[in-house]
Amino acid sequence: MSESDLDRDLGMDRAITRRDFLNGASVAIGSAMLPALRTRDAAASPSEPTTAAIPAVDYPPALTGMRGSLPGSFETAHALRDGKLWESASDTGELYDLIVVGGGLSGLAAAYFFRKSQPRARILVLDNHNDFGGHAMRNEFEVDGRTLIGYGGTMYVTGAYTIAGRQLLEDVGVSPERYHKLARSQDLYDSLGLESGVFFDRETFGEDRLVRGEPQDFWGTDSKKSERSWVEFLAKTPLSRPVQRDIARLYEEPRDYMSGLTPEQKIARLRKMSYRDYLLDVAKVHPDVIPYFLYSGDSNSAGCIDTYSAYGAFRSGWLPGLDGLGLERPPRNWMGDADNPLEEIHFPDGNAGIARLIVRWLIPTALPGSTMEDSVATRVRYAALDEDTSAVRVRLDSTVVAVTHGGERRTASDVVVTYVKRGKAYRARGGCCVLACYNAMIPYLCPELPETQKVALHQAVRKPYVYTNVAVRNWKAFEKLGISDVSCPGAYYRSIMLDWGVSIGDYRCARTPDDPMVVHVSKAVVRPGLPARDQFRVGRQELLETSFESFERNTRDLLARVLSDGGFDPARDIAAISVNRWPHGYAGGQNELFDPDWGYDEVPWVVGRKRFGRIAIANSDAAAVCLTSAAFDQAHRAVDELLTDVIRPDFQYPWAERA
Repeated sequence: MSESDLDRDLGMDRAITRRDFLNGASVAIGSAMLPALRTRDAAASPSEPTTAAIPAVDYPPALTGMRGSLPGSFETAHALRDGKLWESASDTGELYDLIVVGGGLSGLAAAYFFRKSQPRARILVLDNHNDFGGHAMRNEFEVDGRTLIGYGGTMYVTGAYTIAGRQLLEDVGVSPERYHKLARSQDLYDSLGLESGVFFDRETFGEDRLVRGEPQDFWGTDSKKSERSWVEFLAKTPLSRPVQRDIARLYEEPRDYMSGLTPEQKIARLRKMSYRDYLLDVAKVHPDVIPYFLYSGDSNSAGCIDTYSAYGAFRSGWLPGLDGLGLERPPRNWMGDADNPLEEIHFPDGNAGIARLIVRWLIPTALPGSTMEDSVATRVRYAALDEDTSAVRVRLDSTVVAVTHGGERRTASDVVVTYVKRGKAYRARGGCCVLACYNAMIPYLCPELPETQKVALHQAVRKPYVYTNVAVRNWKAFEKLGISDVSCPGAYYRSIMLDWGVSIGDYRCARTPDDPMVVHVSKAVVRPGLPARDQFRVGRQELLETSFESFERNTRDLLARVLSDGGFDPARDIAAISVNRWPHGYAGGQNELFDPDWGYDEVPWVVGRKRFGRIAIANSDAAAVCLTSAAFDQAHRAVDELLTDVIRPDFQYPWAERA
């Protein structure tokens, strides 16, 4: 069969809502121009919803094709990195009390914390993307007259939050009690008997084969799965008998592979040994076991299993072969009040729902309504984000290229921020500034920083990730195959899963396999055989060089191969595709396999986040962990530094007349 015939079978010639001919440029066509999700007119009563035919180009969540770091969002920053300067900029004449660089969760939280402390403050938030929220990305689809909402990054609120983080959530309207009372989720797939599966691809394992009923899920918390036999499961796979025996041994036969060593000696060895080497050299598994686990990395700071330590694998709690060592597993670090953790909260758009609620708190006219649940199916009025009359403004498509003090740092009374929008440079001034952007860019934005701080900030090399959302016309193939999620150890994507299925407020998720559905496919983009940060750098470049057309072809191909026995036809069943590309994805911290044992004052993210005059630094990079709670905590710390050391009680708000 020719390549063109294969493409036709995959549906590459079909007019889905978005077709990428411009290497990722988002141009909405067809039904994407008239998404059905309701909006409210600013003058309308919250009980009187109105419908507006807003072009998708004016409503970023409805854009499909390449999302996340899409073309146009990163080129200016790359030019700055490569030495370009913008010495000539138009002065907007704008004066703010605070300018925030970065409109992700940490940047929005910084605006919240500052405004809460200083209710009359004028604040400007600048972001280089065409939507706010950073990795908390919302995707919307219109399929056969039904609106689907998906998440394109940060997924849920869980774990422990500090008092400040919990107060933020409460103030913007997030109520765990009301959420768990009103939201409906997670029960549909269980009621249909759907399970997890593993897809073995022919390129890695010799043949394409989907095997249902993996005994243990990612978290290892499903008691029904834990009762199943790995021997029986593995017998259905294309793995050789020796490989099957070794994997089953790792899971079902706890052994002390390091007998004769004290616990302290074991930990010392495990910390400086990769999990790959542990499996091969200590547990003595067959080499062909490695592809099954190769990409099972910790999402915080690791790439493949050759880049994180065996002790890190032990701490994760779900990777096999370590339970027989007789070591006490330390508690997971959830950043905050471990005695009072939040129960899991997942909005249909993930933590984009949190970002929208923070924006509503900052700019009430941008998201009409008053409750957590009424926010889900209500559209943001993007025109209201940057209105002259608003005390808080969020300016999108604006890449900051310079942040300097307005004079000598110790005596300066303001900060000058230069940004580029639609190819033209502009300048605004603020009493102070929070940099809530990717931390490794800060040395380029602030060349006056001390050299040691620049070096520390450059250590923030993030793990690249891609979340692709596929809107399908139905999910009958999943039901027929008896699966709701699939891990793909060697394939183009590592994970395929049906949407979490949350109904809340006026939004209703799919309730039958005949309904349209969002299918999430995702992977970290890393390169085995290199140190962790080098894996991330190579993966980042690969991600930026991959066109939407290539993503689409690989997405269609994998879904066809995994679901074909269930009757799935990618040409017929796929309605739209959004690729949420994050070359700078998960924030990460110390990698004990490669990094020295830093003392607290030597830790790069602690050195890097030090306040510099009127400039403070936030973002989850500053905590070196990819958690929303960390993003909030760092925003609170950065603002507190400014309020304590810069914005004193006698602060006179020099930038605008006050009523």
